[in-house]
Amino acid sequence: MALLIILITCFVIILETSQPCQTPDDFVAATSPGHIIIGGLFAIHEKMLSSGDYPRRPQIQKCVGFEISIFLQTLAMIHSIEMINNSTLLSGVKLGYEIYDTCTEVTVAMAAALRFLSKFNCSRETVVFQCNYSSYTPRVKAVIGAGYSEITMAVSRMLNLQLMPQVSYESTAEILSDKIRFPSFLRTVPSDFYQTKAMAHLIQKSGWNWIGIITTDDDYGRLALNAFAIQTAEKNVCIAFKEVLPAFFSDNTIDVRINQTLEKIIAEAQVNVIVVFLRQFHVFSLFSKAIERNVNKIWIASDNWSTATKITTIPNVKKIGKVVGFAFRRGNMSSFHSFLQNLHVFPSDNNKPLHEYAMLLSACAYVKDSDLSQCIFNHSQGTLAYKANKDIETNFLLRNDFLWDYTEPGLIHSIQLAVFALGYAIRDLCQARDCQNPNAFQPWELLDVLKNVTFTDGGNSFHFDAHGDLNTGYDVVLWKEINDHVTVTKMAEYDLQNDVFIITDQETKNEFKILQQIQSKCSLECSPGQMKKTTRSQHICCYECVNCPENHYSNQTDMDHCLLCNNETHWAPVRSTMCFEKEVEYLNWNDSLAILLLALSLLGILFVLAIGIIFTRNLNTPVVKSSGGLMVCYVILLCHFLNFASTGFFIGEPQDFTCKTRQTLFGVSFTLCISCILMKSLKILLAFSFDPKLQNFLRCLYKPIPIIFTCTGIQVVICTLWLIFAAPEVEENVSLPRVIILECEEGSILAFGTMLGYIAILAFICFICAFKGRKLPENYNEAKFITFGMLIYFIAWITFIPIYATTFGKYLPAVEIIVILISNYGILCCTFFPKCYVIICKQETNTKSAFLKTIYSYSSHSADNLAMSHASLDSTNSNVTVTNPSSSGKSATWQKSKDLQAQAFAHLCRENATSVSKTLPRKRISSI
Repeated sequence: MALLIILITCFVIILETSQPCQTPDDFVAATSPGHIIIGGLFAIHEKMLSSGDYPRRPQIQKCVGFEISIFLQTLAMIHSIEMINNSTLLSGVKLGYEIYDTCTEVTVAMAAALRFLSKFNCSRETVVFQCNYSSYTPRVKAVIGAGYSEITMAVSRMLNLQLMPQVSYESTAEILSDKIRFPSFLRTVPSDFYQTKAMAHLIQKSGWNWIGIITTDDDYGRLALNAFAIQTAEKNVCIAFKEVLPAFFSDNTIDVRINQTLEKIIAEAQVNVIVVFLRQFHVFSLFSKAIERNVNKIWIASDNWSTATKITTIPNVKKIGKVVGFAFRRGNMSSFHSFLQNLHVFPSDNNKPLHEYAMLLSACAYVKDSDLSQCIFNHSQGTLAYKANKDIETNFLLRNDFLWDYTEPGLIHSIQLAVFALGYAIRDLCQARDCQNPNAFQPWELLDVLKNVTFTDGGNSFHFDAHGDLNTGYDVVLWKEINDHVTVTKMAEYDLQNDVFIITDQETKNEFKILQQIQSKCSLECSPGQMKKTTRSQHICCYECVNCPENHYSNQTDMDHCLLCNNETHWAPVRSTMCFEKEVEYLNWNDSLAILLLALSLLGILFVLAIGIIFTRNLNTPVVKSSGGLMVCYVILLCHFLNFASTGFFIGEPQDFTCKTRQTLFGVSFTLCISCILMKSLKILLAFSFDPKLQNFLRCLYKPIPIIFTCTGIQVVICTLWLIFAAPEVEENVSLPRVIILECEEGSILAFGTMLGYIAILAFICFICAFKGRKLPENYNEAKFITFGMLIYFIAWITFIPIYATTFGKYLPAVEIIVILISNYGILCCTFFPKCYVIICKQETNTKSAFLKTIYSYSSHSADNLAMSHASLDSTNSNVTVTNPSSSGKSATWQKSKDLQAQAFAHLCRENATSVSKTLPRKRISSI
C-alpha cells in the first residue's frame, strides 16, 4: 500500500540529459550577469553522444554521462565568485560568469572559446577579425579552465589571439609553462615536472626500480610519460612497460586497449608498482576490469584521480591493492561546505547542470547512498526513462552529504585560488578605473596585472612565478579501508623546492615502511659486497649479482660498481663490504725463521770465540804458526764475527741506518776475510812451487799487508760510492695484495752487484791459488780446505742470485742471511775446524819434530818426482833414448833433485816461522 502511495505521488518524465545546441544560449551551462564576466570551462559530462564512429555533420551533439565531481567544480567557481561579490574586495563591481560544458571534447571547448572571443554587446555572435585587438572588447575578460591539459592547450592557442587571461585549476602539462607558446596561460597548480619528480622520488625512496606506466594518447599523457621517463632514469628506476589508452571515452577501442593493458600487467609478474596518468573514467573502467581479474598491485595515482570518490566507491575496489597518490594542497573548505548544505535554495533557472542534477537525484531518490553515483551516471546516459519526484527540495535535503562526499578538496581549493587571483587582479586594475563600464579595460591589461598580483586565502599569500605557475606543493595520499569503506587519507606533504617528503606522525612513517616491504624489482637486490652485472642491454635494472673481486668493496645494496680500495694502504677480500688497512710486515725478531737464523748466527759467533780461545792457548804450536800466525788468524776470525753479526741488521723493522749498515758491513768484512785467505793461498803456492819463473813472480807479488789493504780498500771505495750516490733506504712494498712489506731498497742494483761481484773475483783468485796447492801433507793440507770453502761460497752465492731475484715478501732478507751463513760457515769450518781437530785430537802430530818429518818426507817425494820430470823432458828435447845412462849423467840428475828438495824444505821451514837450524844441525842440511 505504501508503495502504491509513492507511485501515485510520482509521475513519469522522459528527460534528455542535455539538449542539443539549437542557439548559442542553449550552449551555455550556467550564467550570471555582472559588470565583468568570467568564463568557465568544465567537463560536466563524460562524452558526446555520437551516432557513428566519427562526426558526419559539423554540429555540437548532445552530451551524456553526468560527472558529479566536475559538477562540484562548477559549483566551486560559482561559490567563489559569490564570495567576492558578497565581500568588499570589489566595491560596487559585480562579477558575472558564463560556464560552458566541454563534454570532455576539444571541439566543444573550442566552440566555447569562440563565444568567449565574440564581441561584447553585439547582436550577432561574431568574432571580428582585426590586426590589433588592443581595443577589442570581448564577451568575457578572463577564463577559468579547462581541467584537462589537452583541452586547455587548444583553448589557450585561441585565447592567445587577444591575450585573454586563462587560469586553469587542473591542467598540469609541463609544456603549458612555456610562455612563448602559451603567453596568456596561468594555473593555480604545479607543473607535471614536479609531480613526475615527486613520483620518481617516492618510487626510489620505497626501493622500487621495476615499474609500469599507463597514460593516455594525447598531449597530457605523452608529455607526462616523457617527463616521468627522464625523472626515473635519473634515479635508476626502469619502466618495464608503457601502455597508452585512447584519450577520449567516445573511442570505441578503449575497452579492447584496457583488456590488453591488463593482460600486460598480469604477464609482468615482477612489476608490482604501476603509475597511472589517466582520466577518472579511464581509471574507473580499468579498476572495474582489474577487480574481475584479481589484479593486485600498488597504483601510483596522478592528481587527476587520486582523490576521486567515483573510483574509491567502486565495489570491492580494495581488491586492487594499495593506492598511493598525489593531490593538490587543500584549503579551508568550511564555506563551500555551507554552500552545499544550502544548495537546495540556490536558483537553478540559469544553471542547467544544477537543474539536471536535481532531476537525476530525484530519479534516484530510492537508491541507497552507495549506489547513488552509479544510478545518476546510468540515468544521465540519455537512454533510460526514469521517474522524477516532484519534491526536489526534499531530495536535496535527504541527500545533504552526498555531494560533500564527492568533493575533491585539492581541486576545489585550486578553483577558489583561480577566482581569487582574478578578483585581486581586477581590484588592482579598477582602482583608477570605472569597472562598472565593460569597456574599462581589455583582457590583455588584466593579464599584465594578473601575472604580478599577490593574493591571500586562509591567511596564506600566493603569487604566480615566471612561468605562470602557482607552486603550492602536493599532499601524498593513501587509500585506506576504514569501516569497510575506502577512505583517502593524507600521508605526507611534498616540498617542491627541496624535493623532500614532510612526514609529521609515526603512523605515516609506519605506512611508508609497509610500502617499502613490497618488492617491485626486475632482479633481486644485490647485498653489500656485490655489484650489479647487467643482463639486458635495454634495462639497467635487470642484472645479476656478482661478488666484488679482491681489493674491491661495496658498502650499499644494488651498487653499480664495486669501489676500489687504495692499493697502497688498504685491501679487501672477495665480496667485501669494506677495505681493511694493510698490515705492515717485515722479518720480525719474534718470527720463527728469524729466531732460527739468529740462533745460527749466535752459534757461529760462539764458534769464532771458541776457535780464538783454542788458537790463543796453542799459540806456539806448528799448526797455529802454519796458519799464518796469530795476527792473521785473529783478523780472519774478526771478519767471521762481523759477518755473523751483520745478519742481525737484516732482522727487525728496517731503518735507514740498518739498511745502509748491513750490506756495507757484510761487504767490507767478507772482503777482508777473503783477502786474508788469498794472502795465505799465495804463500802456500809460493812455498810449494818448484818452478823458478813462478817463484820469482810470486816473490814479487807476495806482499801480505799491501795485498790485504788494497783488496779491502777497493771494496771500501765501492761501498762509499754506493752510500754517497744511491744509498739503500727504507721502502714500503705495496705490490702484495694484503700486506705492506717494509723492506730495504738497495738503492742501486748495479752497486749491490758490483760489491758481490768484487768479492766473487777475489774468491775465484783465492780458489785458483788454493787449488794449485791442494796436494800438501795431510797435516798441512790447508789449501785443500780453502779450495773446498771457496766451492761452498760459489755454490751458495750462485744459488742466491735466482732465488733472490724471484723471492718477494718479508722473507727476502732471510734469503741473504741464509747465504751469508752458508758461505761464512763453509769458510770458517774449512779454514779452522781441521786445525782445531789436530790441536785437540792429534796432539802427537802438533810437534815440531813431527811437523818437520812430514815436511821432509813430502819434499823428498816432490823432488824425486820433479827430477824424473826433468829427465823425461831433457830426453824428449834431444830426441835421444837413454838405455844405459852413464854414471856421470845419473849423478847430475840426482844432484839436481837434491837441490830442489832442499829448496822446498827451506821454504816450508821459513813458512813455519821457525829456525830449522835450531832443530837440525847445519851438517844435516848440507848433506841433503
